[in-house]
Amino acid sequence: MKRRHFVQFVAAGVALAGCRKKPLQPALPPGSAVLAFGDSVTYGTGAGRGEDWPTLLAGRTGWQIANAGIPGDTAEAAKQRLPAALETYRPALVIIELGGNDFLRRRPTSAVKEDLRQMIGMVRQAGAQAVLVAVPEFSLLGVVARRPADSPIYRTLGDEERVPVVADVFSDILARPELCADQIHPNALGYQEMAAGIHAALREIGLAGAV
Repeated sequence: MKRRHFVQFVAAGVALAGCRKKPLQPALPPGSAVLAFGDSVTYGTGAGRGEDWPTLLAGRTGWQIANAGIPGDTAEAAKQRLPAALETYRPALVIIELGGNDFLRRRPTSAVKEDLRQMIGMVRQAGAQAVLVAVPEFSLLGVVARRPADSPIYRTLGDEERVPVVADVFSDILARPELCADQIHPNALGYQEMAAGIHAALREIGLAGAV
């Protein structure tokens, strides 16, 4: 099955973006400071040291990517630690992958969405760009059928806040048992796919260069 790696664009006049030759965002050169901010999927649970997607993405881009993933973290808790991380790393770009643990704890999706919105605001206030990685809204049916789907809050939030959303990458990995360590974490091969998918999406908007 052909995997879909794409970014949803949410700027004015986006419908015409495909006709433009200029990238939607200025490219970040090698050496740029980037913050990967998330939970166990950013940390790399399910794989060995150095096999997490932030490390692999750094190898593809030449960026200096700080892995600020904490296993078990929620969007609700993460927004409290984000200001310190922004101050410490002073990134040009923050890739946010959060929400899965909130969904597992049955937090209202509206609350998760607002937590993510607040984090986008913090990133902007720090002078950085934000990108969201869409996370599946886990359900028993989705787990049993191996058909996880991105929570719709990411697309909606991207529209409202005009930020890029990396869609379908994580969901597609969880739909393929050979890429998973368990039902909610990629394995080493899955993290390779995740890094490749995020990189492809960032290239599409011009933030990242070719491999």
